[in-house]
Amino acid sequence: MAYIELNNKMPGIAGLLQYRPETAKPLSELAEILLRGPSSLSSGEREMIASYVSYRNKCHFCHTSHGAAAAHHFDGDLSLIDDIKNNFKKTEISPKLRSLLDIAAKVQQSGNDVKESDIDAARNNGASDREIHDAVLIAAAFCMYNRYVDGLGTWAPEEKEAYDESGKRLAHEGYLSINS
Repeated sequence: MAYIELNNKMPGIAGLLQYRPETAKPLSELAEILLRGPSSLSSGEREMIASYVSYRNKCHFCHTSHGAAAAHHFDGDLSLIDDIKNNFKKTEISPKLRSLLDIAAKVQQSGNDVKESDIDAARNNGASDREIHDAVLIAAAFCMYNRYVDGLGTWAPEEKEAYDESGKRLAHEGYLSINS
């Protein structure tokens, strides 16, 4: 149970969004833009960044739901959720994505941890300034989302299979449909 009475039984951020529809709209719109809007990074890659940051923040709900969404942007194999926890040991990712994940991990700790050498490494691996910008913004936004979900003690199913349908829905329908 959440620390406050949400008057619904939805897990994670879904329960919080239903509790405060006036904040749900801009939060959902931000997630839609960051994870599904126009970008040279695929939606799957952006979901990986969100899931990776969420895992590093120990936000089980966000890590697992965005990992499931990432999986559904590719082949639907939920083992990606576990591989994210293992720093992408099995999943083949490009050097560009690896360098963006490295930047996201530093943002997750503190924006001040990102150094010019990290940006140069990402550029040397083919990342554009827009991709670097978006990786930093996704990481920063997911720190906020994670703290919102966990700071109010929302509940979340433990097993990754429980996130399969919602991951598929997020991947194919997006974030604006969460409360509709």
